[in-house]
Amino acid sequence: MGSPKTLLEAIQYFSDEQVCIDAVAEMRWPDGVVCPECDTANPYYLKTQKRWKCRECRIQFSVKRGSIFEDSPISLTKWLPAMWLLVNCKNGISSYEIHRDLGVSQKTAWFMLHRLRLVVKTPDTNFQLGGTDGGEVEVDETYVGGKPRWPNVGKRGRGTSKIPVFAAVERGGQIRRQVVADVTGDTLKDAIRECVDPRAAIMSDEMHSYKGIGDEFDGGHHTVKHGAKEYARGPVNTNTVESSFALVKRGIIGTYHNVSKEYLHRYIWQFDFVWNTRKMNDGERTVEAIRAAEGKRLMYSEATAPHA
Repeated sequence: MGSPKTLLEAIQYFSDEQVCIDAVAEMRWPDGVVCPECDTANPYYLKTQKRWKCRECRIQFSVKRGSIFEDSPISLTKWLPAMWLLVNCKNGISSYEIHRDLGVSQKTAWFMLHRLRLVVKTPDTNFQLGGTDGGEVEVDETYVGGKPRWPNVGKRGRGTSKIPVFAAVERGGQIRRQVVADVTGDTLKDAIRECVDPRAAIMSDEMHSYKGIGDEFDGGHHTVKHGAKEYARGPVNTNTVESSFALVKRGIIGTYHNVSKEYLHRYIWQFDFVWNTRKMNDGERTVEAIRAAEGKRLMYSEATAPHA
């Protein structure tokens, strides 16, 4: 697939449904189309119906089957531009913009975006940050939400009703963020153990919740004292993780204005994907996302259900 590199190219490229079908098929089945029911190769294509028919089990299937697009009446000519916009707009794209640009209802656009956010979720694997010898991993926490309301006016961070989010980022590498219940020592240390390799060196501010975590990592735990206006001491700083939070807040405040706790985790997946693919161009990033669409489903009842 010659991936489009600009929004105009993407709109032109994805304006033809057959082009979209061919592009997704090429990414899903690079060695040739395979029946999702019986794994038989070389089904024949029903051009008028824009689907395949298996020579063995005789079922018919479209390129959407077994992917995030399955059972959707929305054409790929709308799905793929929506994907392009989601992963390439650094500050995010709102459902109202998708509604206006693609000509779907706002409710449909909202559901489309949540399905696409599931696509770009970092896979649940055993991969951990800082696995190389001496890998440096910065950790920090922040609070995401709208303006504080009475009686929390004037308060920042702890003491507000905002939602705590933890992040760990390997310098020069990837980021892992997650919505957490609180910022106690038990919660934050468990989050670090989950996503950071024991060989890494941990960098954080002087927050008491991180105290003692260095005993579990070969590189130890190094802190800067923000309370004393110390923001860097040689290689010890948290500048990278703090800048990553700045991008999230800019998107939440500037594009989405406010995000409820029930859905924040999906927006975090979106911003993590953009960060982790920052070295790719727009076309490559879109292809990476489309390839990840296979084997994922999100029903409307699941999309609107509270996050555990």
